[in-house]
Amino acid sequence: MESEGDSSEASPSSPSSHSSEIFDKDRHVTFLQMMYQLLPSPYQAQEINRLTLAYFVISGIDILGALDQVDKDAVANWILSFQVLPQNKADPNNGKFFGFHGSRTLQFPSYDNGVLLHNNSHLASTYCALAILKIVGYKLSNIDYELIATSMRNLQQPDGSFMPIHTGAETDLRFIYCAAAISFMLDNWSGMDKEKAKDYILHCQSYDGGFGLVPGAESHGGATYCAIASLQLMGFLEDDLLSSCALSSVIDGPLLLDWLVQRLGTDGGFQGRPNKTSDTCYAFWIGAVLRIVGGHNFVDKRALRGFLLSCQSEYGGFSKYPGEMPDLYHSYYGFTAFSLLEEPHLLSLCSELGITEIAAMQV
Repeated sequence: MESEGDSSEASPSSPSSHSSEIFDKDRHVTFLQMMYQLLPSPYQAQEINRLTLAYFVISGIDILGALDQVDKDAVANWILSFQVLPQNKADPNNGKFFGFHGSRTLQFPSYDNGVLLHNNSHLASTYCALAILKIVGYKLSNIDYELIATSMRNLQQPDGSFMPIHTGAETDLRFIYCAAAISFMLDNWSGMDKEKAKDYILHCQSYDGGFGLVPGAESHGGATYCAIASLQLMGFLEDDLLSSCALSSVIDGPLLLDWLVQRLGTDGGFQGRPNKTSDTCYAFWIGAVLRIVGGHNFVDKRALRGFLLSCQSEYGGFSKYPGEMPDLYHSYYGFTAFSLLEEPHLLSLCSELGITEIAAMQV
């Protein structure tokens, strides 16, 4: 998830929008095929997020219906090479989290006060790894899913939030979402206290109906997605939140809907916060929440489609804003947005997991 003001562009921006009334699927497939073979040099700075970048590529190819062009066995073997296993099998639950590294760099030996560390597994990287494995059809029962689930308990804090890595880091809704998605994909909830996680999420809902990353923070599109998708994955939401009076004690659904609808800009796109410019990625972050809570019919689909097409690049992919160079992050969320808009020949999206429905149903 990107915060307002962050930059995910792979190269300096320049006018490159591909004005068209057509979603250029073939060009987008070619764009992702190039990324699948070799990432451009500007992405070197994101090497520690290699699994996340791979998730954007592989999941994007799947959404575009081109997964037959991927060597699924090679992808699965590559992903499995990032898995972290305990050196001492007799005592696996030693305070560490045994998931997946985010990159080769994180597998290099590291030291903390003279103590050799090898475990840099991260919740977000583990989510991406498991999502990719499901996409390529690898059976998660073939990995030590019990180890992942049970060791994840070491990351949950007394207030219900999660650290992303056992050595310590910030705690916010992003990592509750990762923990919930991991638990859901593994069909094993032994790694998190769902009630505590729910309480933390509820404390993040702001007076205006949206959710901040932490209690008391400004409402934000990405944080709101993490909150609602987590509650959905944990089973705390009804199929149609807006028509369920029984959920008034969980979250304020009408106030949330009001905040979500107000994020639709005059240009047809979605903004992440009030008084901010519309941005391609929020067509997913906001659009997916509306889909989960049953409010997708409030979206002006024609206007949103027009905004997204103004960000479509002649090179394939999407940019953050109209007239800029495409980048992998915004390209992926452009594809997910068009899937939510039910663009012909795109696979349907599982909104709460961020992968196709077909992949989500893989055991």
